[in-house]
Formats: sequence, structure tokens, C-alpha cells
Amino acid sequence: LNVIIALSIPATRHTARIVRAAVMVVREMEYVEAARALGAGHVRILLRHVLTNAMAPLVVRMTYVFAVAILNEAVLSFIGVGPPPPAPTFGAIIANGRDFIVAAPWITVAPGLAILVSVLGLNLLGDGLRDVLDPRMTVATR
Repeated sequence: LNVIIALSIPATRHTARIVRAAVMVVREMEYVEAARALGAGHVRILLRHVLTNAMAPLVVRMTYVFAVAILNEAVLSFIGVGPPPPAPTFGAIIANGRDFIVAAPWITVAPGLAILVSVLGLNLLGDGLRDVLDPRMTVATR
């Protein structure tokens, strides 16, 4: 988990830009101006209206960043740059299973499938959350 967090840190610059853009859009919405006209304070407007409506892009971005961090950790562990050998990482397990690929392919295939399911699941979760949280993505029902 520490490796995934460390690999996610470089993505914070791009994530901050996405959140800033969402906040700038929400800040100009009519309901924020209405709350300001009714005398709501800056903190109340920020917490109640702006941040709650600007969280959708952040949640979707974090699922993507987490999936990419899993892939990066697996690649780094596979080439031997990841955590020390006693740590069970997907990349290290795949690297150790290379020698037994003919006799015992499941040693390599199982962690590969686990990576596939994890990353695909996170991407599908991000897409689903985007559909639910982003009001622009809703389709009018007939």
C-alpha cells in the first residue's frame, strides 16, 4: 500500500488541476450565487455547495490513479526495483514464476489475472461513479 501511495503522489499535480477546474465551474453556478445573496458565509458555501459538487471528478480521477499505481508497482516489482524480496507483490510473483512457466503456468497466470481484475474493476468503478455523480452524464429517461 505504501508503494501505491508513493506512486500516486506524482499524479497530484494533474488531480489538483482537475479539482480546481471543477471548483471554478461550480463557483459560478446560480445556486452558489443564490446562497451568497441569502447571506451564507464563505465557509458554508465552500463546504455545502462547492466541494460537494466538485467531488465527482476527484473520485473518478482517484480510481484511475490507483489503477495506474497498481500497474506501475507490478512493473517495478517485476524488474526488481520494487519492495525487498520477502514482500509478496504481483510483479515479484510473476517474475519468480517465469522459471516455471512450462511446468506450472498458474504461478504466473494467477497474479496476472489478479492485476487484470483489479485494474479493470477500478476502471469500471470509476466509470460507474462518474455516471452516478456527474450530472452532465445523466441521460433523460423516456
